[in-house]
Amino acid sequence: METTHKLQMLSDASQYDLACACGTNDKDRRKRGEDGAWLYPVSLPSGGYSIMLKTLMSNVCVNDCRYCPYRSTADVPRCTIGPDEMAKTYLEYVRSKKVFGLFLSSGVTGTPDNTMRLLNDTARILRTKYAYRGHIHLKIIPGASDAAIEDALGLANAVSLNIETPGQHHFSKLSSRKDYIKDIIGPLRLISALTAKESRYPKVRKTTQFIVGASDENDSEIVKYTAGLYNKLRLNRVYFSAYQRGLGDQSIPGEKHIPPNKDQTFMREHRLYQTDFLIRKYSFTEQDIYYDKTGNLSLESDPKRVWADHHPEFFPVSLRNADKNTLLRVPGIGPETAGKIIRLRKERSIKRIDDLPLRGKRLELARKYVTG
Repeated sequence: METTHKLQMLSDASQYDLACACGTNDKDRRKRGEDGAWLYPVSLPSGGYSIMLKTLMSNVCVNDCRYCPYRSTADVPRCTIGPDEMAKTYLEYVRSKKVFGLFLSSGVTGTPDNTMRLLNDTARILRTKYAYRGHIHLKIIPGASDAAIEDALGLANAVSLNIETPGQHHFSKLSSRKDYIKDIIGPLRLISALTAKESRYPKVRKTTQFIVGASDENDSEIVKYTAGLYNKLRLNRVYFSAYQRGLGDQSIPGEKHIPPNKDQTFMREHRLYQTDFLIRKYSFTEQDIYYDKTGNLSLESDPKRVWADHHPEFFPVSLRNADKNTLLRVPGIGPETAGKIIRLRKERSIKRIDDLPLRGKRLELARKYVTG
């Protein structure tokens, strides 16, 4: 099989792993390159966006993850790209200025460490043979040894290991070959320790991903684990990928409980991203999030507005003297707008909401919760 054909097949297989770009707006949605490979826009630490080539090294896999279309029992075409071949192919993208970085993942070929060798050797060839100093994101394979994980941290700018579900109870319904504590939680703790400020790799970013709806977890369980991943393991980002009916084994809970309406499936994912943003950027805590009687977020209203409607005593917020954290509790006002309001107050008095740097629906939403 030609390299181009392999890359098209393997990059297509990587589309279900979002642990580098969440695709919530037109700026960061993926697109296909001219050769069919998936290219992912990702936000840069300095601001703005650039493009990353995202692919598997192999879609051969010994694991039985029942939500995955490439599980060991699935009847799909299989192929593998070797480290030298992948490194050369990626450099062609770099030289033609099509991409700024590389996201490498893989199915588990043989053993976790054998698979990590494919990923790490590709990065090592780029770093040493070709003196490549650009962005490399490596997937940590569940069950990889401590040595393989540390090797990856020494080669990559970012790593990710997917937590998949909130807890062993839900995880056991999706895989019989992986041990949740040993293969996933243990390595996540090691990555956290090795990337701490005082450790060897403090600049390496670390992310993870939940497969939302493959098991029968509710949103409150996911949010609880998400808060723990930020507070205890100091992860930089948590991503959420909605399970889509028909991708996995018919026996998993998601095939029975997932809403028949796809819009509801992706709205659930969207609400989790909104909740994640409140926790990361708005100083909300896990206790500030409200759920329905089933433990799930509202699909009709965003979680910030739900909080506001549960706390009428907090409003209206004064635009003249509220601090930033108070302004961030107002539906329709985000970190950028809150900063603009505070800067604007230094120049002149804000007497009415129409003086705010807001327009359209956000202005009308905020109008209900503020006063001059």
